[in-house]
Order: sequence, then C-alpha cells, then structure tokens
Amino acid sequence: MKVIENFTLIGISMLIIAGLAACDKPGPAETAGKKIDQTASEASKKISETADKVGKKLEEQGEKASVTIDDTEITTRVKAAIFAEPGLKTLQISVDTIKGVVTLSGSVDSSPSSDRAKALAGAVAGVKEVKNQLVIK
Repeated sequence: MKVIENFTLIGISMLIIAGLAACDKPGPAETAGKKIDQTASEASKKISETADKVGKKLEEQGEKASVTIDDTEITTRVKAAIFAEPGLKTLQISVDTIKGVVTLSGSVDSSPSSDRAKALAGAVAGVKEVKNQLVIK
C-alpha cells in the first residue's frame, strides 16, 4: 500500500508541477490583455501629442488676438486723447495702429497741431512708435 500511496503522491506532485509550469506560459486571455494594454498606451500617447499640438495652436491664436485687442485699444486711446485736445480737428485725423506702431494721417491746420497730435499719440501706453503723416493745410 505504501507503494501505491507513494505513486499517488508522486502523481499528484507531477500534476501540481505541470499546472504551475503551465501558469508561466501566456494563454490567449493574457496575450489579448497585453495587446489591449499596449494599444491603450499607444492611443494615450497619440492623444497627448494631439492635445499638445492643439494647445500650441490655441496659444498662438490667443497671442494674435491679444495683439489685435491691444492695437485696437491703443487706437481708441489715441483718438480719445486727440479728441479731448482743444484746437485739433479730430474728424480730419485718422489713427491706425499695427503692433504698437501708430500712424497718424489726414490733415491739420498748422505745424504745432501736427506736433501736438504726434505728442499725444506718443504718450499713450503701449505705443512703440508714432509715424506722423499729417498734412498741413
């Protein structure tokens, strides 16, 4: 009987060893799981790259819009300063601003009026340069 018991124990031990050895080999479910994980990782990486690109584009567009708003604000402030100045004929002075550079055009009645309009424009915050193209009539 001991021999049968020994064979039974050996047989059971062999089954356990074979079962454990089989656990080391990946099955179809494990292979599929690994492929899903790998695909999810690649998709996550691509989504992240796309989000970065979109973020950069939005930032660039925001900077462009900011320049436009700043230029519009500068133009408005220059016009207000000229309008508030007694003696300047505001309807004959045009103001255009591009990237902080203000261009005055139109006509004024005297050289001092032209100089005053240029000085007023140059005193506005954000103005980098004033191009005075005013004509004296």
